[in-house]
Amino acid sequence: MSLTSRLLTWLMRLPPAETHDILITRNLQVPMPDGVVLLADHYTPRTGPKRPTLLIRSPYGRRGLIGVLSALPYVGQGYQVLIQSCRGTAGSGGTFAYARNEHEDGLATIAWIKQQEWFSGELATVGGSYLGFVQWAVAAEAGPELKAMVIQVTSADFNHYRFQGGSLTLETFLNWSTTMTLQAATGMRLRSLSAQGKRERRLALAYQYLPLGEADRAAIDQPSHSFQDMMLHEQDSDYWNPVDFSARLAEVTAPVYLMGGWYDLFLDWQLGDYQALRAAGRHPSLLVGPWTHLEAARSPVLIQEALAWLRAHVKGDRSGLREAPVRLFVLGANEWRDFADWPPPAQTERWHFHPGGMLATAVPPASEPDRYHYDPADPTPAVGGNSLGAQAHMGPRDNRALEARPDVLVYTSAILEQDLEVIGPVTAELYVHSNLEHTDFFARLCVVEASGKSTNLCDGILRLTPGSITPEPDGSLRIWLKLWPTACRFFKGQRLRVQVSSGAHPRFVRNLGSGEPLATGKNLCVAEQSVYHDPAHPSAILLPVHQRL
Repeated sequence: MSLTSRLLTWLMRLPPAETHDILITRNLQVPMPDGVVLLADHYTPRTGPKRPTLLIRSPYGRRGLIGVLSALPYVGQGYQVLIQSCRGTAGSGGTFAYARNEHEDGLATIAWIKQQEWFSGELATVGGSYLGFVQWAVAAEAGPELKAMVIQVTSADFNHYRFQGGSLTLETFLNWSTTMTLQAATGMRLRSLSAQGKRERRLALAYQYLPLGEADRAAIDQPSHSFQDMMLHEQDSDYWNPVDFSARLAEVTAPVYLMGGWYDLFLDWQLGDYQALRAAGRHPSLLVGPWTHLEAARSPVLIQEALAWLRAHVKGDRSGLREAPVRLFVLGANEWRDFADWPPPAQTERWHFHPGGMLATAVPPASEPDRYHYDPADPTPAVGGNSLGAQAHMGPRDNRALEARPDVLVYTSAILEQDLEVIGPVTAELYVHSNLEHTDFFARLCVVEASGKSTNLCDGILRLTPGSITPEPDGSLRIWLKLWPTACRFFKGQRLRVQVSSGAHPRFVRNLGSGEPLATGKNLCVAEQSVYHDPAHPSAILLPVHQRL
């Protein structure tokens, strides 16, 4: 471990380590109140005084890269780390259930830590994704020993993120739930390239499978409990309330550092957590980088920032802590910028759709709507974005092939004559019509290079159902789409572009148009869609312009 610790310190550009002599105690048994025993590995410097304890609770195992990346960088900097496998995973007793046991098990684990002779009285928590959610599950009741939290690419709410704009995030949830079904008991394992390729091909077929309630069997030849639970209860708020801790954020007193990515699937929910903490009078810090969900886990920046936060709030050394609480990576400019709060001050600009596929700040002239038809048998594909699945469905991607499809409308600005910086939440106000009562509308903001390359920045979807939107007197629907936030500098010579379509499959489940239940629907109905752009129906994207340069 000494060699690995030294290598990590060098690769991640960390401060000089206090020690590379690390003692690891495997398979510590941590009893739960119901008699179930959870297993944990304890990492600590071999010699020296008692060190502050970092608790990491994971459903993905304790060995391999999980252990190396989660423990060694911190132990070398003078902490001890306890990595525990969640209930029903990697040798821990009981049965794994999506987000259901993390409150009780987490608090029982903290109570156990406080009784150990090696505990110094100082506790902190670190981790991302599910490893971040488990921190929120205990944060309000962990006690005064909890000195700091580092929460990465996740949310306190493991309920609502499953449905964005009312549409199921199919790729993320089916991919994750079937993976957990196959690997939870033993911990995540690296697949060979051939095995990974086979897995992706099976998933690609499963995303198309109808009825959707059997898609897990199409992917792994067996039901996935997490997926079936979601299919059975969908958006039943009473059922999912126990996995949503956002209502308790105001009770959290430990200093919190939130780290996210512009292309992360939890981004909007995590920014909501930040704003809820601020509204409660807390002083969290926020970092948003250029990452997807998976890229964030590999970024040295997150560990560097986490160590600075822990040194400040656990060890009392604030020398590495910056004054501004918010640090954002501005896309395009490719630079980190500091701000006093999120979102930073901005002037809202309306960029209207015009006939001929134009996008401009002027109000559109009288014109006929643009039309397209959406066929769920050939759903508009996902290209890039905030997802967890195939590489082509994550992050910034060239959208030109997507924009050439007949079921995608494109509105493009004139060439910019000066730089334009957009930082904050983006929304779209659309006037639309559909021949179906059950349908989706999807909108996306892109930056277009002089070469013609169109790269996605942020997007959003809205599922329409009977009565969800009151029609205008002429029968059109005025809808608002939350396109999620971004931070981007558009340069002189580039152009702005907005796409409008009715899906991004399999990132979002395709709307069959029939109104049948999500789990059992099989009938496919073609939607005839219209998007208006005239003085009475000024469809537009609303941009938070931070400054014009």
